Amino acid sequence: MELQMEHQVWPLPLEGNNTGESPRTLCMVSLDVATKNQRRNHTGYLHVNVYVWLIPPVKEEPWMDSLTHFAPSSQDKDIVTKLPLSFSVSQAGGVLSQPFLFLSRYNGSLPNGDRGRRKSRFALYKRPKANGVKPSTVHVISTPQASKAISCKGQHSISYTLSRNQTVVVEYTHDKDTDMFQVGRSTESPIDFVVTDTISGTQNNDETQITQSTISRFACRIVCDRSPPYTARIFAAGFDSSKNIFLGEKAAKWKNPDGHMDGLTTNGVLVMHPKGGFTEESKPGVWREISVCGDVYTLRETRSAQQRGKLVENETNVLQDGSLIDLCGATLLWRTADGLFHAPTQKHIEALRQEINAARPQCPVGLNTLAFPSINRKDVVEEKQPWAYLSCGHVHGYHNWGHRSDTEANERECPMCRTVGPYVPLWLGCEAGFYVDAGPPTHAFTPCGHVCSEKSAKYWSQIPLPHGTHAFHAACPFCATQLSGEHNCIKLIFQGPID
Repeated sequence: MELQMEHQVWPLPLEGNNTGESPRTLCMVSLDVATKNQRRNHTGYLHVNVYVWLIPPVKEEPWMDSLTHFAPSSQDKDIVTKLPLSFSVSQAGGVLSQPFLFLSRYNGSLPNGDRGRRKSRFALYKRPKANGVKPSTVHVISTPQASKAISCKGQHSISYTLSRNQTVVVEYTHDKDTDMFQVGRSTESPIDFVVTDTISGTQNNDETQITQSTISRFACRIVCDRSPPYTARIFAAGFDSSKNIFLGEKAAKWKNPDGHMDGLTTNGVLVMHPKGGFTEESKPGVWREISVCGDVYTLRETRSAQQRGKLVENETNVLQDGSLIDLCGATLLWRTADGLFHAPTQKHIEALRQEINAARPQCPVGLNTLAFPSINRKDVVEEKQPWAYLSCGHVHGYHNWGHRSDTEANERECPMCRTVGPYVPLWLGCEAGFYVDAGPPTHAFTPCGHVCSEKSAKYWSQIPLPHGTHAFHAACPFCATQLSGEHNCIKLIFQGPID
């Protein structure tokens, strides 16, 4: 079957990106695709709109290998057309905007691999058919039987139990303009992204038992617009298999001045938007709590306190590139399609690993060549693995000497500068979504030894992540280990070959 296409190109009013890069123009290419017979009979056309960036020639960078390049002909070498991470297909949905949720602590994949809805990263696609819902009818019920009858109608609903004799049920109706994605601990079908409690450090196998999870079975829902600019909003609580959300008598709930009901989940859904987006210049924002209806509040005294915080009227539940979502047991990072378009990729990180190994760094004492293991063997300590003294940053090969009797077991004395501190193997941070820039891996988090770029290390070193019911501390994004040391990270000092 031979396909024929006709196309037209329209420049859109969007030029430059204010980042100092080469100016570029966003264009929309409209394609009509059909077979010869369909075109002869004027039937069966598939109309496709593709958005592309037109940019002047730039120096080729390693991470561009993952992008699709088009050179129409040898006479058209003055432009390079790059296909970004979003496009639209008018017939069957497809990928409209492809933001990602990254699960903090998992360095590229779950310990036993990503499987089904349980994975370390989750892409949000435009659904073939909209499944979003919006509030409609409100019922005030005085008997449990009446409340149950409404809940069993097959429609989505949220029930607010005020007392034994009074329940407010808000029915939700279909919203053709939005898609809904749900996150939680449950493995039931309404959950799109299954998450489990994060255990920091090296206890990273699926066999580690959680005695009592603090993550809700139906923790939160993310609602995305199906049309530009594809805004994504987060709400506390998710609908269960019966399409219901129940807030019992003990749950925090209230009636707003405009008359609509709202509430909070037991351990809450916290969100933090970084100041300045997710870039090398970003600064941490303020943690807020999101309500069931999507309003923004200051934090409660503890995660499960009955008294809600104060309403923050000038902030919204709209997710931004780099927004952090904490579910009291797991922290998620939201990356937008545009943010990932400018971010490094797995291929770029692999190229940096090979570049470091090609420089043949050496142990300054044993003079043996060191090499970071491949990304596929990121959890296996190898013979050539680099090790580092995290108090000074000197990189060595492994050795079994330098212990001090007056120090802890994992602390050694550096033979180069006599500084005493943790001595750990170095691991390359493999999850590209956690990087704020594409710089070389020169810094290591303390005390875990995960290595990434300087600006990425300094960014995560200043982010306070929720811990327990009311504590906050900085943690490594690749393993969730609580950071320590003077600056939470250290610049590594490699020694090159002496020949």
